[in-house]
Amino acid sequence: MAFSGKFQLESQENFEPFMKAIGLPDDLIQKGKDIKSVSEIEQNGNHFKVTVTTGTKVMVNSFTIGEESELETLTGEKVKSVVHMDGNKLKVSLKGIESVTEFCGDTIIATMTAGPIVYKRISKRIS
Repeated sequence: MAFSGKFQLESQENFEPFMKAIGLPDDLIQKGKDIKSVSEIEQNGNHFKVTVTTGTKVMVNSFTIGEESELETLTGEKVKSVVHMDGNKLKVSLKGIESVTEFCGDTIIATMTAGPIVYKRISKRIS
């Protein structure tokens, strides 16, 4: 399954509690909560480039499935981790946050778990 495309955030659950739990400052949480971020995914075999644009902030992560890569977290920190593919899901653990991105046709469901808090984002394909 090819994951390439542009996806716009449609809905999210537990944004504020999750962002607080990972240490994002309140002013950034307030700015970011109503912005419909756009994720652009480019896939070339096992290599991925994911660009997430939220307002003026652009976060780019490139990685190859099963190989250690340096990835930027939601707080802007760079950490080394390995992304795994399990069917239509990409899974990675970043500094205690478990992230699962599931591709369902024209929809991406991203679930991030930090301790007891589960943050869920649903994005729809726009191109």
